[in-house]
Amino acid sequence: MSAAAATVSQHDLVVRQFAPRAAAYASSPTHASGPDLTDFQSLLRIAPADRMLDLGCGGGHASFHAAAFADHIVAYDLSRAMLDVVAAGAVERGLCNIATRQGRAEELPFADGSFDLVVSRYSAHHWRDVPRSLAEAVRVLRPGGRCIIMDVFAPADPLLDSHLQTIEMVRDPSHVRNYSLAEWRHMLTGAGLVPQAPQTYRLPIAFESWMERIGTPTAHRPALASLQAGAAPEVKDHFAIQPDGSFRLDTMLIQARRG
Repeated sequence: MSAAAATVSQHDLVVRQFAPRAAAYASSPTHASGPDLTDFQSLLRIAPADRMLDLGCGGGHASFHAAAFADHIVAYDLSRAMLDVVAAGAVERGLCNIATRQGRAEELPFADGSFDLVVSRYSAHHWRDVPRSLAEAVRVLRPGGRCIIMDVFAPADPLLDSHLQTIEMVRDPSHVRNYSLAEWRHMLTGAGLVPQAPQTYRLPIAFESWMERIGTPTAHRPALASLQAGAAPEVKDHFAIQPDGSFRLDTMLIQARRG
């Protein structure tokens, strides 16, 4: 299979996976709130944005939280179904400064320097080519503009990393990879950004709703329960795995600036 065909295949898989679940992600308490969004708003309160791009906007929660601190926001996603729920959510909230646009993270349909802030939350682990997507984000940022990434990050320990990537893939076949903090710093720097020290969090995950939200195939659910129950003690300790399979994820907020 050619590289181009592989890229299309991954993007199609993401759309097929998320289109039927758009409403679930729009209403998910895990996605609609959190300390990362509180800290995100604090950053915007200090330095509001003129034009913001919400890259891989999902249910639109980053856009909604930014709406009071940005003049114009473009919520951008691969899934039309997701964009429809974002547009509806903006209307329900009386937010007139959010527009939607469909497309890939790796190919942004915007002119150079179109935005002074690019934000992405819980999306990058589905991107086929993160370095290319970051290069595009930098291209559409004006000089001195900011990029803020909020996502799950992988532990540096190989044992812990392997467990995380495995349960993510079994739960959701469109998952590509959760990257470590070191990998994120390397990719951001490689794209021409200057990253600040990350803020990190521990996100509680209820096992059953975690599977239900994405529509994990019924056949995969016993495998996930088995992986959680049979994990090594070090894995159970790090992820705080509970008897019912519930656990905690490491998440982060990294702010970086274009030179």
